[in-house]
Amino acid sequence: MGIKSFQGPRVKTTAKKEYNAPVMVTDYMTKKLVTFTQNQSILEVMETFAKFNISGGPVLDENGFLVGIISEADCMKQISESRYFNQPILDKSVERFMTKDVDTIPHTMSIFDAAGVFHKSNRRRLPVMKDDLLVGQISRKDIVTAALKLSGVNWK
Repeated sequence: MGIKSFQGPRVKTTAKKEYNAPVMVTDYMTKKLVTFTQNQSILEVMETFAKFNISGGPVLDENGFLVGIISEADCMKQISESRYFNQPILDKSVERFMTKDVDTIPHTMSIFDAAGVFHKSNRRRLPVMKDDLLVGQISRKDIVTAALKLSGVNWK
C-alpha cells in the first residue's frame, strides 16, 4: 500500500514571477551634463575637466544641438603639439580638437544593448538622444554600475 499525501491538490500557476528592474539607459545615464561650445578654448576645457573631475563631455552649437565630443584624449593632441613645437598650450578652440563623428544611442535603448555598443566601439561615453536632442550621457562605468545593481536578478 502506497503513502497518500495529505496536502491536497496543488494549484497550478501559469504566471511567472518577474522582476521589473530598471534596465534602460535613461535609468542610469547622467542627466546634468557639463557641456562645451565649439568656440571655447581648449585650456578652459582642461580646467573644467579638472574642476568637475570628468574626462569628457558633449559639444553643443548655439542652438543646443550636439556637434561633437571633447575628451581628455583630444586634449592630449594639443599638449603633444605644444611640446613638439616648444610652445605653451595655446588658446585654440574646441572645434579644432573635438571628435565630430559622434556615436549616439537612443533613450529607449537597454543597458544590455548599450553594453554591446561599447564593446564594439572604442568610446568611453555615449550621448543619449531623444528626437535629435541631447538628454543625457552614459558611460562604460554607468553600465558596469547598472550590471552590479542587477547582479543575481533574472530579467527578460
